[in-house]
Amino acid sequence: MNTQLLDLMKHRRTIYDLGKNVTIPQADLYEYIKAIVKYTPTAFNSQPVRVVVLFNEQHDQLWDLTGEILQDQVDADAFIRTKAKMSTFKKSFGSILFFTDMDVVKAYADNPKIATYQYDQYNWSEQAQGNAQFAVWTGLEENGLGVNIQHYNPLISAPVKAKYKLPSSWQLRAEMNFGSVEGTAKDKEFIEDEKRFKMFK
Repeated sequence: MNTQLLDLMKHRRTIYDLGKNVTIPQADLYEYIKAIVKYTPTAFNSQPVRVVVLFNEQHDQLWDLTGEILQDQVDADAFIRTKAKMSTFKKSFGSILFFTDMDVVKAYADNPKIATYQYDQYNWSEQAQGNAQFAVWTGLEENGLGVNIQHYNPLISAPVKAKYKLPSSWQLRAEMNFGSVEGTAKDKEFIEDEKRFKMFK
């Protein structure tokens, strides 16, 4: 049995200590990320996932903007830790913003030809997000890069869409940082298999 994908999955970890020591050209990374998302499966081939890739000062500005927004949301002591975290994110090579185009989701939900699945379209759009994020994450790991994923939406959703002039129908779902691996990940713990899996034959 071929275990190449499984081996990649076992290696995938959240890496917070990221750097800019990346030799892969930005244009190549962008095309690679685009291709992964393009070929990631979605229910009814609806393709609701949208992606914005940020490099250089645009990447830095994302985390500056996030810090400014969070400063108004937390007390002064807590913001010291928040500001340090934003600085850590800025040290990475780039960031990927994952969005769901809610116009696409609504169009499928309102389609009378598939009315039986009307209320599942929103759940399936989240599955599409999970598929795309996992695929991109694993693909970047395969190329020797480290990754962490953040969820500052919805706090930053409106300002981010305004900054990058994105359609109003795009709903921000996650922010992914990637870069050179400058530190190790924590060991991952698992619950007992007996609590998670069953087989009948």
